[in-house]
Amino acid sequence: MKLKVGDAAPLFTATTTDGSTIRLGDYLGTKLVIYFYPMDDTPGCTKQACSLRDHNQEIRDKGAAILGVSTQDTSSHQRFTEKYQLNFPLIADTDGAISRAYGAIGSGGLMGAAMSLLGVANRITFIIDENGHIAHIIDKPDCANHAEEVLQLL
Repeated sequence: MKLKVGDAAPLFTATTTDGSTIRLGDYLGTKLVIYFYPMDDTPGCTKQACSLRDHNQEIRDKGAAILGVSTQDTSSHQRFTEKYQLNFPLIADTDGAISRAYGAIGSGGLMGAAMSLLGVANRITFIIDENGHIAHIIDKPDCANHAEEVLQLL
């Protein structure tokens, strides 16, 4: 089932970069930018993460937090975070459960099928409102200018 604006965001419990556990419910009362990306430390993913890093304060000033999600483990996320000084948590979705719940894995088409077999998430961003509902979906993010796309919607 493909998520759409107005749907309740799928609940999750996950492990972040520093090994702590977070839940979607931890973000109720604030906006949440949750972005799914294919792989740590690749050109497009690095541009996207750095765009969000560089504009994180502006995003926070608009009442939102950022979470990145990919299927790599916490050690991969830690290296990526340290290398690029990321200032927001990354979720280690190693079993792909969160990515599947949000439709970021197995979204159809030949490329989607190949990525699904490899357990790699598609690039998609959800902006979740303070009540836990999907307010916006960016299904084809501009990696280098992703923060600007997000800021326009907050």
